[in-house]
Amino acid sequence: MNAKQKEQTIEEIKKLLEENNGIVKAEKLYPLGLTYKSIQGLVKAGILDHVKSGYYSMGYEEKPQEEIILGLFPDGILCMDSALYYYGYIEKRPYEWSIAISKNTSKSRFRMEYPVVKPYYTEPEVMELGVTVIPFAGGEMKIYEKERLICDCLKYEERLEREDLKKALLAFINEPKKDIAKLMEYARARKVVAKIQSRIGVWL
Repeated sequence: MNAKQKEQTIEEIKKLLEENNGIVKAEKLYPLGLTYKSIQGLVKAGILDHVKSGYYSMGYEEKPQEEIILGLFPDGILCMDSALYYYGYIEKRPYEWSIAISKNTSKSRFRMEYPVVKPYYTEPEVMELGVTVIPFAGGEMKIYEKERLICDCLKYEERLEREDLKKALLAFINEPKKDIAKLMEYARARKVVAKIQSRIGVWL
């Protein structure tokens, strides 16, 4: 590959990255005339960044974590403390990204050093229950509705910091647009009706 061809290929890679939220699978690079060996050559030259097995980017370490999450997990759903943060229920973004994902997905997708992701493997039949979207890294990311989120936080409360759970419940109680009928529907589906009634029922 001469200098002109290399420059053209790099421009094509940049365009491909723009179309794929900044991260691209190796299989999408092959139609550009690249081979595994040439991809590794671009990585060695510092042109491409190896994100994790089979995934590549440019300027990876300078990218905001949100861009990386959206690029790697378009099928994932923000849940638990990550969702609490984006709803403003807790002030500090958690160190780990809590992502709900189908239990049938490959575990290897989460073998990465940055950002740190904590997967919540979920049954497909309940994964899409109560999903909505929020603006995220120039695109859209799935997130659970607040009513579903509160049910999940009570279902898995041992996985949350006690203070974060306390803040989340109080924020939801004070939420002006909460839907109690929807909350109870999700509580039945997530089998936390007793917890909802005992922990926040008196304030609803």
